[in-house]
Amino acid sequence: MSDISYPKGVKPFVTKPTSKSPKKKKTSLLGFGNRGMDFESAINDANLYYQEKNLAVITKRPTPINIVKVDYTKGATITQAYFETQSTTDYNGVYDGHYIDFEAKSTRNKTSFPLANIPPQQIAHLERVIEHKGWAFFLIHFSLRNEVFLLPASYVIDFYKSRPRASIPYEEIVEHARPIKEGFHPRYDYLPEAIKEFDKK
Repeated sequence: MSDISYPKGVKPFVTKPTSKSPKKKKTSLLGFGNRGMDFESAINDANLYYQEKNLAVITKRPTPINIVKVDYTKGATITQAYFETQSTTDYNGVYDGHYIDFEAKSTRNKTSFPLANIPPQQIAHLERVIEHKGWAFFLIHFSLRNEVFLLPASYVIDFYKSRPRASIPYEEIVEHARPIKEGFHPRYDYLPEAIKEFDKK
């Protein structure tokens, strides 16, 4: 490419380099603060996949709220509300005639799962599910380890009631739970592990 010829006395226009702004540090799309919501989203995607493939019908329970105030000047925005009842578990549904009920929990703790994350009404609810021969379990996400486990609710209930300590050690979860390997679609394919754990045909 030939050089550009400028008339005499005309200097070429050169842009001066501006002061370099500090480079933004690259961060993971899955920041630690968002991993709990990301985990829930991954479960929702798995449930949608199961429905699309006609494998199971599992949905997230809506949390009932009582609306107190609504601001209609901003397009009917709820400004004050409270929970009507204490929630039970996150998900329920059916697979091949089997009732499924489980809670999804995410923790940043690397060495144990705190029992403080489980309210008493969830324990009572899951006990009733087990009594009626439903499949009851916890999906536990260790966000700092990027690991997910399917832990039978019966084990959690026994540990919760005996209270040998305030949290379930990671090693015990590894021993008594089924690991859910991370994949592509769905990201956490938990249903096959639930079948292995509970479908004793």
